[in-house]
Amino acid sequence: MQESSCDGPAAGELVTETLDYDGGRQVTVYVPPGAPKAVVFAGDGQVVSHWGAFLEAAGTRHAMIVGVHGLADETLRLQEYSPVFDAKRFAAHEGFFVEDVRRWTRSRFGIGLPAERTAVFGASAAGEFALALGLRHPDVYGAIFSGSPGGGYKPDGATLGPVPRTYLVAGTLEPFFLSNATRWATALRDAGADVVLSERPAPHGDALWRAEFPLMVTWAFGR
Repeated sequence: MQESSCDGPAAGELVTETLDYDGGRQVTVYVPPGAPKAVVFAGDGQVVSHWGAFLEAAGTRHAMIVGVHGLADETLRLQEYSPVFDAKRFAAHEGFFVEDVRRWTRSRFGIGLPAERTAVFGASAAGEFALALGLRHPDVYGAIFSGSPGGGYKPDGATLGPVPRTYLVAGTLEPFFLSNATRWATALRDAGADVVLSERPAPHGDALWRAEFPLMVTWAFGR
């Protein structure tokens, strides 16, 4: 993912700290200007945490973003984000993301919202991660936001029990990822989930996902 920018500074605050995982892993949190009424836990957090400015520009000023930084090494990043390549590494990162980061968020910011006010977000490889965590932890994440999910983790490899509300986006100029998103939308709808699939005339990249991000948050949590 590429670094993002937005016209004008965010009114909210960015806080970065290093947690004790894998030699030290940074987490960057966007703290909104008002009391948080929703929280989005995000992969590739070194980028996504800066999208608070886009939420503010869209009139959504109550959602906190807890962004867990992703790895620069693409092979290791994929192993952390997709359960099909290195089950042991994925499970370790899953435990850190789901348990340790939420515990730290409660302790550091006093935020411990119920599942219906909590979402998990990711794009590309992290889009697979968001789907995997949402499906494996529906008691934690009441909504899944997935942008252009990769093709390693597929519906036929998932156990579909209770399925959180799911918002998928993919571009018409990235047919591989659009096909993956469509496959997931069909499977989750067949499982009885509330699903949105947004198709945009865009290629694979941050411009697509950051433009859709405020729509995802508004869909799940309102303004």
